Amino acid sequence: MSETPTTENPDAPDFDAMARDIAEVPAVEVIVTVAVNLMSAAAVKLGLTEEGDVHKDLDEARKLVHALAGLLDAGATEISSFHAAPLRDGLKSLQLAFREASLVPDEPGQGPGEKYTGPVFG
Repeated sequence: MSETPTTENPDAPDFDAMARDIAEVPAVEVIVTVAVNLMSAAAVKLGLTEEGDVHKDLDEARKLVHALAGLLDAGATEISSFHAAPLRDGLKSLQLAFREASLVPDEPGQGPGEKYTGPVFG
């Protein structure tokens, strides 16, 4: 079965076109987009959206915040402080929100992502 659209299956994904599209996107945009998606998902799992606690899941939020911190730690030198600074501020806000939402807060330095950022205090 072919993976590019054909007259037989016009709904099949065109992977060549997708690869060309991705090739045109600068790495900094990919890194920032992934970071923003992780932030948004973490905010939802922390119950920070209009729906509040409907989607709240601290276990999932911990994973997302930790992944975001790792990405920013690894990618900060690649994306410049212009892009990294607001992402770090957002990360710290999510870490503080996680600490506030936890019934039993983690010890300083043990919260999500604090392995990369160091302890986060309010």
